[in-house]
Amino acid sequence: MRFLIVGCGYLGERVARAWLKDGHSVAAMTRSDETARRFEATGIVSIVGDITRPQSVANLPECDCVLHAVGFDRNAGPSFRNVYVDGLQNVLNVMRHRTQRFIAISSTSVYGQQNGEWIDEDSPAEPTRENGAIVLEAEQIIRDAFAAQKMNGTAHVLRLAGIYGPGRLLRRIDEVQKGTTISADPDGFLNLIHVDDAVQVVQAVANHPQPSKTYLVCDDRPVLRREYYNTLAQLFDAPMPKFDTSDLSNSKRGGRNKRCRNQRMKDDLGIELKYPDIKSGLAQALPPTIS
Repeated sequence: MRFLIVGCGYLGERVARAWLKDGHSVAAMTRSDETARRFEATGIVSIVGDITRPQSVANLPECDCVLHAVGFDRNAGPSFRNVYVDGLQNVLNVMRHRTQRFIAISSTSVYGQQNGEWIDEDSPAEPTRENGAIVLEAEQIIRDAFAAQKMNGTAHVLRLAGIYGPGRLLRRIDEVQKGTTISADPDGFLNLIHVDDAVQVVQAVANHPQPSKTYLVCDDRPVLRREYYNTLAQLFDAPMPKFDTSDLSNSKRGGRNKRCRNQRMKDDLGIELKYPDIKSGLAQALPPTIS
């Protein structure tokens, strides 16, 4: 199969390597010439461009499946809306005519629940924060693009919980080792997914004959923030973390205390998680010099 990855970063590059290993053709778009050269050395066909500029995406190649996994870089210049709405629209204007399947990485930020409720794909998506509202708008743009008559392709949205894995814990590790007071609710729930498991979900959606339109992608067990940081501290033989709860207004917490359920993902796609919770996942994600 021919795959195109738009936004080949922490998740996308791992997906690219998995597809290459399976013998597929993979092209990827990146804003960096240096990254493009690194991709080429590994067998990825590189396209240098910026999705916020329509001329950059005009010649994206036809393919069997697109993975749109663009993240937001605060230092790049364009706003969150420029990237998630305008840039996405630029890609869709071209690729909805050039692919049979469009897989988009979204976020659980589209859910505004904040009282520890269990949620799934059928729960109301009513974000309380601006970025969550923009992400939800982007999802609808994708669905509208592929709902037009005479379009043979299909679109699938993956609402990912917080991704962690090797190289993604350095700031949290530093906080624990320094004994930094954490400004957060220790009794709020975190929903996580190990990057290796996120990769296998993307692969499963790409291969499935008729995947659902939306999947909530998370591990088996939401954890309290207290447990997450205590587990990190135990792994480093560091003092138990301290939390500052003096400024936990609802406006800052909005959508950050919910429990995500992954049943549809497991039932539809036959996913067996490598790291079903942080007990197994955090130890694997530590830097080699620590683990």
